[in-house]
Amino acid sequence: MHFLRRRRLVIAIVGAGLALIVVAVIGLVGLLRGPAKESQPARPAPTASALAIVPTDQPQPVLETSSPELFARSVAHALFDWDTRQDAGLADWAQVLVDVADAEEAAAVAADVRDYLPGAEMWKRLASYGTRQWLDVESVTVPTSWATALDQAAAGQIPPGTAALTVVGTRHRAGTWDADVERTERPVSFTVFVVCPGQESCTLLRLSKLDHPLE
Repeated sequence: MHFLRRRRLVIAIVGAGLALIVVAVIGLVGLLRGPAKESQPARPAPTASALAIVPTDQPQPVLETSSPELFARSVAHALFDWDTRQDAGLADWAQVLVDVADAEEAAAVAADVRDYLPGAEMWKRLASYGTRQWLDVESVTVPTSWATALDQAAAGQIPPGTAALTVVGTRHRAGTWDADVERTERPVSFTVFVVCPGQESCTLLRLSKLDHPLE
């Protein structure tokens, strides 16, 4: 029985990952909208610690920066770094990403983010094991196909400052059963689409399907 319960813990930790994002492949027309024209609500800018590769105990604001790479890294950690042992719920972990969404794509970004997070029932299962998750980012690069997209786009179709960055890393999960810590890990990859207009802070445009990044 003890073996079966521990096996259920591992299945819960792994199974939630397999149930992640099932979003349609992003096309240029639906993807590449202009930068937000509405003013974004003020939000505190996190320090460099927001890019740490360790679990956080509370949702952390996405880094305010005009650097596409730094912004993509911070988005990646906001997507994957969560802890079911805290008072914060699913909506709280998702909100920090919606807060930095492009105004015209906010609803789509919210849907993308929900698909990266466990569902409500799975969250309860993971919480029963005190599960926490974090991401080790190994690389953030501009996909080769993005240059082709820019070359083939019609004039004005892609707003200035729009960028695509593919994140590659390892997702870690840890949970506890009878004081025994169970851990799982697996590689992940995805593309973050951002708009960084001039010296203004970047905004989040869309997320690719998990493990189906632009090449």
